Amino acid sequence: MSFTTLPASITAPQGFRAAGVVCGIKRLGTGKGSNKGPKRDLALLVSDLPAAVAGMFTTNQVAAAPVKLSIPRARQAFARAVVMNSGNANACTGAAGMRDAREMTKLVADQLDLTERSVLVCSTGRIGVPMPMPRIKRGILAAAAHLAASPENGHQVAEAIMTSDTRPKEIAVELVLAKQRVRIAGVAKGAGMIQPGMSLSGVRPAARPLHATMLAVLTSDAAVESRALKSSLAEAVANSFNRITVDGDMSTNDTVILLANGMARNPVLTLNPSSRPLLRKFQEALNHVALELAKMIVRDGEGISRFVTVRVSGARNFTDADAAARAVANSALVKTSWCGGDPNWGRILDALGYSQARVNEEKVDIAYSPPGSSQRIYAVQGGRPARTPFRRLCAAVAAPEFDLHIGLNLGKAKAVVYTCDLTEAYVDFNKGDIGNPSALGG
Repeated sequence: MSFTTLPASITAPQGFRAAGVVCGIKRLGTGKGSNKGPKRDLALLVSDLPAAVAGMFTTNQVAAAPVKLSIPRARQAFARAVVMNSGNANACTGAAGMRDAREMTKLVADQLDLTERSVLVCSTGRIGVPMPMPRIKRGILAAAAHLAASPENGHQVAEAIMTSDTRPKEIAVELVLAKQRVRIAGVAKGAGMIQPGMSLSGVRPAARPLHATMLAVLTSDAAVESRALKSSLAEAVANSFNRITVDGDMSTNDTVILLANGMARNPVLTLNPSSRPLLRKFQEALNHVALELAKMIVRDGEGISRFVTVRVSGARNFTDADAAARAVANSALVKTSWCGGDPNWGRILDALGYSQARVNEEKVDIAYSPPGSSQRIYAVQGGRPARTPFRRLCAAVAAPEFDLHIGLNLGKAKAVVYTCDLTEAYVDFNKGDIGNPSALGG
């Protein structure tokens, strides 16, 4: 690795200030994840200088107001701030929701003497509930008054965007670009309604597979030209957030925003060939930050007991590899067998068979290994049961983390998806209680 890990905080890069406050959004009733007592539920992140901006957004056709508002603003070259709230998704709220999202950015801009279009917005929480704007206004005023670059203020952001999360998700790294120290940091949230499929435009690409709401905001003090930053974020997200699934549900609000303000004073990274070596070092670090945050989301999945990396190889093309991996990673039967520690390869073969991938049963290999290990414990070879003792297979699947290797042996394409098991706790958390409307989730 060409970078080192730092104490995690979204304010680790130079020139970023943040704050998270309690403004009472959760009092409207926003799901079981909110039953934790008073907590921060609104956050503000500001760059001291205009920052190159990039954003990736849900391709759900039912997109929330903050997504619709932020997409064109992320297409711009620069931005200055992001306002975030938990407890209310501002989704399926019509024209009033758009007005509220715009009002949030205007309040921030007025408080910090910024242009309104330089402020982006992210929301997460209950769907279909009007935004409690008087409380949000008080929260924005309080957050603007308490902005600071301290690690503590960075941690406040990570806490303020949590919904059903059980823990904050933060990371920061440092690398050297042309003798200048550059930092990249990020926060994320997500535990349920997780199978992001984000694009720069929020429009799902034709003839491509789909990739709780997940939100992530990344910061860097690197000097990066806007087009290069957008390209870098697209690559990072494609190999991280768009490769996870907890329950197979794509949210209305999935968003990743990256701001890079140039305060590290490295040579400006561009898409020009002369800049490629430095841009590649930046990309490597950015990919790491995004992937670690994405894995944190899966490991904190609602009710999970096992983290599983599904690795498909030998597919005819990437589309087939991806389809095969996602069919297995989202199969309720496969995921519940993992919950019981059952190496039920029949369910895996079944999921492969109904996927959109080309599969020849007689060529399929299925094996388990410890995370990242080259060791293989085969359950199936050439479509037939391997001679591995059943108890050894059970021990492999009983581990809290393991890799599942699927060889289709029809080509050279590969894909990976990070997923988890499905437990009784997930059902209990999400089944709702109509006798207690305030406990119903979004």
